[in-house]
Amino acid sequence: MSDIIRGGQFLVKETKCEDIFTPEDFNEEQVMMRDSVIEFVDKEIWPNKERFEKKDYALTEDIMRKAGELGYLSVAVPAAYGGMEMGFVNTVLVCDYISGATGSFSTAFGAHTGIGTMPITLYGTEEQKQKYVPKLASGEWFGAYCLTEPGAGSDANSGKTKAVLSEDGTHYKITGGKMWISNAGFCNLMIVFARIEDDKNITGFIVENDPSNGISMGDEEHKLGIRSSSTRQVFFNETKVPVENMLAGRGEGFKIAMNALNVGRIKLAAACLEAQRRTVTGAVHYANERVQFKTPISSFGAIQAKIAEMATNAYAGESATYRAAADIENRINIRVSEGNSHQEAELKGVEEFAIECSILKVAVSEDVQACTDEGIQIFGGMGFSEDAPMESAWRDARIARIYEGTNEINRMLSVGMLVKKAMKGHVDLLGPAMAVAEELMGIPSFDVPDYSELFAEEKEMIAKLKKVFLMVAGAAVQKYGAELESHQQLLMAAADILIEIYMAESTILRTEKLAKKEGEDKVQEQIAMAKLYLYHAVDIVNQKGKEGIVSFAEGDEQRMMLMGLKRFTKYTNMPNVVALREKIAAKIINENKYAF
Repeated sequence: MSDIIRGGQFLVKETKCEDIFTPEDFNEEQVMMRDSVIEFVDKEIWPNKERFEKKDYALTEDIMRKAGELGYLSVAVPAAYGGMEMGFVNTVLVCDYISGATGSFSTAFGAHTGIGTMPITLYGTEEQKQKYVPKLASGEWFGAYCLTEPGAGSDANSGKTKAVLSEDGTHYKITGGKMWISNAGFCNLMIVFARIEDDKNITGFIVENDPSNGISMGDEEHKLGIRSSSTRQVFFNETKVPVENMLAGRGEGFKIAMNALNVGRIKLAAACLEAQRRTVTGAVHYANERVQFKTPISSFGAIQAKIAEMATNAYAGESATYRAAADIENRINIRVSEGNSHQEAELKGVEEFAIECSILKVAVSEDVQACTDEGIQIFGGMGFSEDAPMESAWRDARIARIYEGTNEINRMLSVGMLVKKAMKGHVDLLGPAMAVAEELMGIPSFDVPDYSELFAEEKEMIAKLKKVFLMVAGAAVQKYGAELESHQQLLMAAADILIEIYMAESTILRTEKLAKKEGEDKVQEQIAMAKLYLYHAVDIVNQKGKEGIVSFAEGDEQRMMLMGLKRFTKYTNMPNVVALREKIAAKIINENKYAF
């Protein structure tokens, strides 16, 4: 078990490209699954884009039923409860490809399969699972998740909704209001969080949606995007819930909510991938057709730069998301083989990689926003019009930085969880951080290394970026100890360094694995994307490292660390950024689509 990769260890261990899973490693079943989902989207969702923008909630419900009939709602559900019981990578894959056409459907899908169904499969009793999960897996019933309240958003455990035990002890009466409830308008069942007496933590309940049982709804919310995703307030007035519908134990609701969010985060990252691929494809179609100054605008360097950057971020997002998904699946399989139940194995498997889930949520949600924004720009004035697909894509993308925990919360969580893991001894940060501190005192080597092998310099750069994180975070932990949590701006800067390391390393390892399999000459554009992504990552690490250092260190310590930062972000051979972008864009423009 000791050689199994643990969450967060990417920072202190060198990962070999053979040890990561990439989209090029999809097996036959996964390729068939992907193709069938793409076909479903192209037939059912893409042609109806306009109806989704006109708040056609019935359409969302109708297509959810069709997704249920095809089994797409049951991918992660154990076979015992009518599901396909596929591995975690397949769960992520279906979520990825089903989410590319409209945020309205992907929100309904994500809310139902993730936070609507999953808490029961992972925390429910045998009776609860037998009763509810088959209906949810088939799409006969739809689920919703009631956590957020007007006064309890990021501070989810501060909810005021009450659950009071009846005098005869047979049921709880739930009273309170929830807001931003996805699928509220057509759900049959809700996971509701409420507080019993003055418990420190909230408790989860499975509540059937019966209007005659004190459940009422507000009107549909008018939202910037995801317009056909049903979002309403839900009010409970002494709603009776049988005691056997409590989920897990009393006071365990906060734990359920947090673990549901971990899975939700990696799935949200996945849900932003196909959206980027389709945006790149749509943008390049337009750029190839749009003629200005007697030439297609795709032949202009300014447009090529955009196309290359959009594609590079999408490729990096795929690389990191599938790497983490397979790490989680491997961890689940190990636990099952050791005798853990499916429930326990999945919970612990995802929890192990909670840091990576937060990293992915932040990185990919911000990339999809940038991608759709540039999509509008490539379309020019047309992009601003509702007649072109870009403005709705941009509006839909905006929510991704808010739900499943805001990106600010997730940035702080990623570093906070890493520090906690170090304290528990699960990831040795202290040893490597001390080694970096000693290295700063030593004389740097002036040998010119041999960089003849593919990515030799890039992998050395990644190792140096890890030293920046250890240097900055290590010094901050030493200075502030447990108080570090209250220095949010430092945590945010450290998180950006951590995020860039994981994303850049995943992209390089995927491409190295691909080059070994196909030959370097066949994957020149992917090599260019890996180098381009790293180039930007180094810049960000330099900037955020500097921001951290000048904000908590002074005098000699500050000078020392700034010198270290300079040393650890210095290339021996700078890449030719314009040439990299031209190479990437040329392939996409020639193939007239996202081509990777």
